[in-house]
Amino acid sequence: MSQTDNKTLKYQVDGPEDAPVLVLGPSLGTTWHMWDRQISELTQYWRVLRYDLPGHGGAPAHPVTAVGELADRLMATLDGLGVQRFGYAGCSIGGAIGADLALRHPRRVASLALVASSARFGSADEFRQRGVIVRTNGLEPMARTAPERWFTPGFAAAQPAIVEWAVQMVRTTDPGCYIAACEALAAFDIRSELGRIGVPTLVLVGAEDQVTGPGDARTLVAGIPDARLALVPGASHLAPVEQPGAVTDLLLTHFSTAWQDTLAAIPAPSFAPRLSAPVLPVAELTAAAAQPEAETGGRTDPYGRGMKIRREVLGDAHVDGALAAADDFTGDFQEFVTRYAWGEVWGREGLDRRTRSSVTLTALVASGHLEGLAAHVSAALRNGLTPAEIREVLLQTAVYCGIPAAGAAFRIAQSVIQAETTPPA
Repeated sequence: MSQTDNKTLKYQVDGPEDAPVLVLGPSLGTTWHMWDRQISELTQYWRVLRYDLPGHGGAPAHPVTAVGELADRLMATLDGLGVQRFGYAGCSIGGAIGADLALRHPRRVASLALVASSARFGSADEFRQRGVIVRTNGLEPMARTAPERWFTPGFAAAQPAIVEWAVQMVRTTDPGCYIAACEALAAFDIRSELGRIGVPTLVLVGAEDQVTGPGDARTLVAGIPDARLALVPGASHLAPVEQPGAVTDLLLTHFSTAWQDTLAAIPAPSFAPRLSAPVLPVAELTAAAAQPEAETGGRTDPYGRGMKIRREVLGDAHVDGALAAADDFTGDFQEFVTRYAWGEVWGREGLDRRTRSSVTLTALVASGHLEGLAAHVSAALRNGLTPAEIREVLLQTAVYCGIPAAGAAFRIAQSVIQAETTPPA
């Protein structure tokens, strides 16, 4: 079924019309077909709804840069279908969407499975860097490296047809939507909110997952009060594809035994399916994480917003280095820069970040402050400027700010762009 606007998602429904609804969410760069090998078993008990992310699998390319917005589109889709309560299983970014739903719509989510997911996906720098590479080189570098991220080496060698299928999923994704999803993952961080997830949760991870591995899974289990951990041997990031039988059995066990009656008017399933293999989740339960204190009234201090923007634009590594180098003499200046340059000026809505980066590059060249140019060339790439657009900005500065200054700027920018946009080997 195709979506009809930019507020919903493209979806596919399988299974009995009168069965409880189970929603399956995809990973970044995949389509709903990543769940194909679970469908025949799951549809014996549930009406299964799968969806595609924007620009994936032929879905309309309406980019979304926040996990919460993706969750909102999914909720609009479910509302349009009259689905009030549902179970949810999502892989990677699909898991992030499920966690967001459990936090913001707890009465709607009856049971939750987070597959190869995390409370925070790596570092923000990593995903913004991925966006820079895609913006410059297209999706071919991501497609070429997908097998090593998604599958164990043995599986990739033994299943070349599945590997090629996975590569083609990435190649056919809309680059703008892929970049937007990277931005969503860069900004996603619910570590301090895990204790508020009150839905019975299975955290499932491939034992050999190098993207969101067992460490990330244990963080989720430690923070979510009613969560259990399942490690799947012989699986990497796309465990539902690599070990379909084990994953299916774990999902059947979880959703048939941990379906919370959040809306009493809708019956919960009452069955215990027979499993095809003795794979059982391992429980690891701990106390909920402490919750942050609520903000007091009055004008919001721009420091927090400034630090967020500063990290988003310059990257965690750069900001951490600047803060680590601060001492009693320079610490106040770092605080001043964060609060006023980033919190007050960069935080204003009058210009978008692409434009602010263009202005900043021009100002640095014009003033001769080239020591800060490299960091802001990297920032410009993160903010959406292409190498060609940065070249045009520097050519413009050559006319109005002088050829020597622009020549030095070109040398700095060339080195940064080459380092930032070269795909990993």
